[in-house]
Order: sequence, then structure tokens, then C-alpha cells
Amino acid sequence: LNELKAKSKKMCDVPGDDATLKTHVLETGARALQNFDPISKIHLHLCGFHFYNGDMNRQVEAHHFCSHLNEDLRQCVIYDSDKPNAKLIGIEYVISEKLYKTLDQEEQKLWHSHRYEVKGGSLTMPGLPELVERQAMADLVNTYGKTFHTWQVDRHVLPLGVPQLMMAFTADGQTHQELLEARDKREGTTSEKLKHARAHLHEEPVHPNADAWSHGQVYQTKLEKLDTNTVPNVDKMD
Repeated sequence: LNELKAKSKKMCDVPGDDATLKTHVLETGARALQNFDPISKIHLHLCGFHFYNGDMNRQVEAHHFCSHLNEDLRQCVIYDSDKPNAKLIGIEYVISEKLYKTLDQEEQKLWHSHRYEVKGGSLTMPGLPELVERQAMADLVNTYGKTFHTWQVDRHVLPLGVPQLMMAFTADGQTHQELLEARDKREGTTSEKLKHARAHLHEEPVHPNADAWSHGQVYQTKLEKLDTNTVPNVDKMD
């Protein structure tokens, strides 16, 4: 009981009342009785950095918790930290180079490469031994990701606005140094050390349609109000 009372204290710096003891009791019961198979399939934690497509100065740390659908497709939920009070801020789909090449050209422009994130040492797998992490990075280096953030935590205390297309970095000097230093201090490593350890990883050339922002093609989402004449009349639907 005391443990549940302690949990009822506010854990997150967002507007709203503290979770009540009743809420925590209900959560405990649901956890014991319900099926959480999709979540239990999550097996990998990646820590990296994203920027809002079109504004590289807006950079955020992104903790990905990923599961495999198969060898060519992973799906990740993204939080702003790996703490119990972390905010759910987005999603990312990660596909193999083989699948990426099957996409049409316009779709390809929405995706970013992972080559620099891996080889440049900005992507980590917290808690994994270096040898294990290196092998996992070998599986990621030639993949591509499509990412949308649903909560602009750098601006809003609530998940406001339209989901934003995010991109990843492609060269040294792009990521804010304070973000890298905070991550390195927390994980007890350095980007330079990781870069050296991953130098041998085999890399394929990045597809020319990926990282479209780096070629001057920037895409971002916006909300569009539809003409009511285009919306089906629900009263007339069977």
C-alpha cells in the first residue's frame, strides 16, 4: 500500500492532477490480467538524436524502444528519456536497404539514412557490452528510418499540434555539442571512441533520395481542412 501511495505522487512535469491510489490499483490489476504481447516484443533500446525537418536548430534526444516484425522491418516507440516518467514523443519505422529500394521516389524522400548515426558514434544502445552493440550496429548501418514526433517537448508541455517529420544527422558538427556531451557522460563513453570502434563496419552508399533535406528538399506535415463536400455523409451510410 505504501508503495502504491508513493507512486501516486506526480512523476512527470506536465499539467494535470497526480495519479490517485485508485488509478494505481486499477493499473496493477490490469497488468496482472491483460495481454501486453506487442509491448513485450520490444527487445532493443537505441538512443539517438533527431531534428525537426526544416529546422536543424531544434534538436532532441530520442530513446527508441524497438521490436522486429521481421528481418527487414522494425518498429519503434520513442520517448524523451529512459526513465519511468518518460514522455512518449513519437514513432520510427526502420527498414532494410532492400525494402527501401522498393519504395517510390516521393516516399523515399521522407526517410533518413542511419549510416552516419552509426559510424559517427551518435547512436548508442545503452547498457549493452561493446562487442554486442557493435554487432547490432552492423545490422543497422545500412538501414533507413521514417520518424514522426507527436509531442514537441522542446516547445510544449502537452502534445500539441500536428505530428512532425524528423530527420537524423549526416555529418560531424551538426549535433549540438551539449547533447552529445550529456549523453556521453551518462553512458560513460565518447562519440570519438564509438566512431573508432565502428570504423570497420561495412557501409553501402546512401541512396540519393534519402536525407532529402541535405539536397535542399524539405518536407513537413501540415493540417489541412477538408471541404465538407468531400466528406461522406454518415447519415446516408449503411
